[in-house]
Amino acid sequence: MDKFVVRGGNPLLGTIKISGAKNSALPCMAAAILTEDEVILENIPQVQDIETERKLLVSMGAEVQLGYGRAQHRTHIQCGVLSDPVAKYEIVKTMRASSLVLGPLIARTGMARVAMPGGCAIGGRPIDLHLKALEAMGARITQDHGYLEAKTERLRGAHIVFDRITVTGTEDILMAAVLAEGETILENCAREPEVTDLAALLTAMGAHIEGAGTSTITVKGVARLHGARHRINPDRIEAGTFLLAGAITGGDLNVDCCEPHHLGSLIAKLEQCGVRIEVGKDNVRVRSGGQLKAADISTEEYPGFPTDMQAQFMALATQAEGTTTVTENIFENRFMHVQELNRMGANISVQGRTATVRGRTGLQSAAVMCSDLRASASLVLAALVAEGESILDRVYHIDRGYERIEEKLRGVGAQIRRMGEVFGKR
Repeated sequence: MDKFVVRGGNPLLGTIKISGAKNSALPCMAAAILTEDEVILENIPQVQDIETERKLLVSMGAEVQLGYGRAQHRTHIQCGVLSDPVAKYEIVKTMRASSLVLGPLIARTGMARVAMPGGCAIGGRPIDLHLKALEAMGARITQDHGYLEAKTERLRGAHIVFDRITVTGTEDILMAAVLAEGETILENCAREPEVTDLAALLTAMGAHIEGAGTSTITVKGVARLHGARHRINPDRIEAGTFLLAGAITGGDLNVDCCEPHHLGSLIAKLEQCGVRIEVGKDNVRVRSGGQLKAADISTEEYPGFPTDMQAQFMALATQAEGTTTVTENIFENRFMHVQELNRMGANISVQGRTATVRGRTGLQSAAVMCSDLRASASLVLAALVAEGESILDRVYHIDRGYERIEEKLRGVGAQIRRMGEVFGKR
């Protein structure tokens, strides 16, 4: 099992290029199910979740070609015949891909059998909102031995109001609605850039969608979709992670090939912390402004502060002067990194959904355990400023969503290396 060895103390200097967004790529790969034609996706990140989804699509009968060489971030998907429309547990147990293929499978084939979702153990990710919406569109849904089975002759348009904002629910039902008969109106939708990215692909495939990126989306169903070529958005969470890495190390780091307008809430918090920020058209430069200052955060749906940046910001807060309050409003079990940060010398206490970080503390090297994807990133950030050499175990979590993070960090001066069997035979 791979480990990272990180020696702290080096400011990060230089430029890091951002990969495509894993959380955009996964629903876009699922959208290829909706057509018999070839879908070409560019700027696909080389992370473990993408490989898992590739295996899932292949297991259902699709042809999936991941690029190599100069085309290494391009994927060709053709779902000409879906011979086995089942999302098997042994494939999806490490991620939420099952919920993302539910809508397109039933829309395309009239039948879907999917394992209940897996992924990081950061709290419940119920798909009751998906099921309620699909039932309103005419699907008959049963649950049996850990699988959901949905059947219909053809989905019908419906007026659906999500009881609460759900990103995967919005994406799943959006994909179902594009082939449904009639008009579907979705209210209380997620506004994340990943939803907008999916809608852009579906539109390129011939779907009729209005309102993506707002709380109300209107879809007029069509009889069929065709193939398309689409470029995946840059990963705003990877970009944010590296902005925090530059800030926590007191470096001068240019985060390139990103979408700065997707990072507004994080950039505002970094400026409150006293970090100097320069925003360009497709890059953000972060420079030390001297001593970091505490700034409270409260995670919210987009465009609020993202839950996927909470752990990394907490690492930064350990180095800020004053007390930082971190309130987690999205997931109920997303403070598992706190114990590991405290092992490194942080002073963090948790009460319910609120963590209190008392900075500024000198972090020390330690052997720590990665518990989920973003918690892993927070431990990397902490190790970059800790005294001595830290060992991070179970970094397969970080491989799910960050492309060659250790190589990117080494390129800007970090002392980090991987031990053990190298993911992807790099």
